[in-house]
Amino acid sequence: MRRELRLSGFGGQGIMLAAVILGRAAVMYDRCYAVQTQVYGPEARGGASMAAVVFDDSPILYPEVTDPDILVIMSQEGFEKYGTIARQDAVMLLDPGLVHSRPACRYYEIPATDDARSILGKVIVANIVMLGALVASTGVVSRDAIERAVLDQVPRGTEDLNLRALRQGYVRGEEARG
Repeated sequence: MRRELRLSGFGGQGIMLAAVILGRAAVMYDRCYAVQTQVYGPEARGGASMAAVVFDDSPILYPEVTDPDILVIMSQEGFEKYGTIARQDAVMLLDPGLVHSRPACRYYEIPATDDARSILGKVIVANIVMLGALVASTGVVSRDAIERAVLDQVPRGTEDLNLRALRQGYVRGEEARG
């Protein structure tokens, strides 16, 4: 059961970290195969960035995402580069405060940046809010796996904040899915 996921946003949003956490959750804790790749512009912050994760029950022979069935879009530029080509049966999570366009596929509006700022007090955890929403709305990895992977990857002293961000994302993902 191959699943292809593409995440896009701008530099500084933690897109790469989110992809690494997803891959780790899949491989280390859900015991499936995953490959993670990333692309970013020459700018350290503000430039477009994209990361991809391929998940499968069997060894992955081709690691490129060619036709993602799940997309996470956290910037308008990311939407313009990657969201406009989403296939009809794909699922897209987008941050409505930063993405003004809407895709032709099914999509969920997840106010990750607003929630990170207003509820959690740190915009830097918007990527983790979005991961929680992704897991709750698609089940791409288990909640236990994503929580363990988040705790593996975040800086010491931020574990509680990141778990609260992840759980806020679960709420948003469940609301969006209905």
